[in-house]
Amino acid sequence: MGLELYLDLLSQPCRAVYIFAKRNGIPFELRPVELRKGQHLSDAFAQVNPLKKVPALRDGDFTLTESVAILLYLNRKYKVPDHWYPQDLQACARVDEYLAWQHTALRRNCLRALWHKVMFPVFLGEPVSPEMLAATLAELDATLQLLEDKFLQNKAFLTGPHISLADLIAITELMHPVGAGCQIFEGRPKLAAWRQRVEAAVGEDLFQEAHEVILKAKDSPPADPIIKQKLMPRVLAMIQ
Repeated sequence: MGLELYLDLLSQPCRAVYIFAKRNGIPFELRPVELRKGQHLSDAFAQVNPLKKVPALRDGDFTLTESVAILLYLNRKYKVPDHWYPQDLQACARVDEYLAWQHTALRRNCLRALWHKVMFPVFLGEPVSPEMLAATLAELDATLQLLEDKFLQNKAFLTGPHISLADLIAITELMHPVGAGCQIFEGRPKLAAWRQRVEAAVGEDLFQEAHEVILKAKDSPPADPIIKQKLMPRVLAMIQ
């Protein structure tokens, strides 16, 4: 059996893996795992990933979890352009620098913005307080400023003149608050221009395809009470 990717495009890490594989012509079988239905918590999926998280990869008898590890595996196994993860030592280190930073910075704050603004009120029926929402959005704004000042600066892309894994992960992270209705690119012309360059490099059709689900997140129906009970501990642990 060929390469299998277990994904839900509601998830930012899944979108990054999906876009990378599709953009580089990597053949794979898509195995949908619906987070909103709790399918990632099933015993069947635990056979693929005991951590019960997406994305997950299965390549024959080999399985792999964690999006960054999956992206690097695909980059190394398949012949993809060098700009995604450069062989040059220092250029590669710049990509690694962003990959190390984003987990507890941009990704965390984008995820919190989505849940606090949309998913708690719509999906779980439990709105957060205005004070908590304001604090979350203020923290996101500060992180966006760091993204511009530390990583983007005056370059075309986050780590240099060409798109890399850093840009792919960053743009999929930023689509979380966009899906929540946050106008994060307004008043940030440098970041808005970067977004346009990333979309063009990825391909606008593929970009829209990958983000269709998250852009409709606010239209999600309320969660089934049983699923809600299962999801809440994991959600709270993830966004706190």
